[in-house]
Amino acid sequence: MRGAEMVGFPGSYDPADVTFLMKPVALAPTDVDTKERLIQSGRRHYSEMLSAESLPDPIYIELYQAALARNGMRLAADVAGLALALAERAGPGREVVIVSLARAGTPIGALLARALRRQGRSAPHYSVSIIRDRGIDRVALEHIASRHDPKDIVFVDGWTGKGAISTELQACLADRPFGVAPFLTVIADPAGRADLAATEDDYLIASGLLNSIVSGLVSRSILNDTVVGPGDFHACVTYPQFAAHDVTRAFVETIDALATEVVPTRDPRDDAQRAETSAACDALVGTLMARLNIADRNRVKPGIAEATRAVLRRIPDRLFVRDPADPDVAHLIHLAGGRGVPVDRLDPDCRFRAVAIIKSLGSE
Repeated sequence: MRGAEMVGFPGSYDPADVTFLMKPVALAPTDVDTKERLIQSGRRHYSEMLSAESLPDPIYIELYQAALARNGMRLAADVAGLALALAERAGPGREVVIVSLARAGTPIGALLARALRRQGRSAPHYSVSIIRDRGIDRVALEHIASRHDPKDIVFVDGWTGKGAISTELQACLADRPFGVAPFLTVIADPAGRADLAATEDDYLIASGLLNSIVSGLVSRSILNDTVVGPGDFHACVTYPQFAAHDVTRAFVETIDALATEVVPTRDPRDDAQRAETSAACDALVGTLMARLNIADRNRVKPGIAEATRAVLRRIPDRLFVRDPADPDVAHLIHLAGGRGVPVDRLDPDCRFRAVAIIKSLGSE
């Protein structure tokens, strides 16, 4: 899929909600143990491999539905507030070109596009790949910049963990390729690294519980030269076999239906507050690394959503939670119990509700 053939696809979203600028491919799965050893040894980059994705058990789906019901109104208010802020930033009559960072940013980008269109804005939404230590997909970025004014582009993700992706975005767009600046918008920014956020609270965004079945039946992005050639978008795998279990459209419709009932949230922070939050995040990660004798910062996954991904996709060693009775970490307790992962306590005043530690499979 090169040149004029690169038209994108919507996954299982409503086609009006998003265009994935990614290349669907077939890629043999790598088992989790092998993948982890290859990543930690430095022999392969995580983006070169995918492990097989499985469906969650019925109890986990119930926990997802409970989280959606419990926090849906809050998420709708946060989306509404971000949409207002993005419209104000753009100025009268300007379109807002949403570029969500696949996958976690895609459901949020779809909701923001709908909210902006209700305000009368043009809000095209593309989802593209960005990969830690490898950068953003410049082929996809050029595709967008050739069709829209680069000044109208904003990047969207669901949340920040340690801020690795926001740091990557800043670094890979430092030279303003195609005139694009790295302005990042997220729902929750406990790392203090986003340019615009609805909150710094590490709360449970329901889409963060699930993998492809809440994000268009699309995998995380792949950058492997066996499937991605010059002029190609970064790749992905699709999962049509999970269609009967897909909640992608249901998630977007559920949150979007609440739009008329909420008072929009506004980002209360200034630059000093963001810097303070960022420093506190770094301090927490440093404290845990020292306490647990960890040399590799990438083994520490702070935040509910990042901890969830670590327990679902990686080989977790320990899970820390601020309050085991907190319903926003109930799914993590469930996952940890099923995998025999010990659960410890974070300090009660910790800004994160959960932190996962990836198991070391060799010397650091």
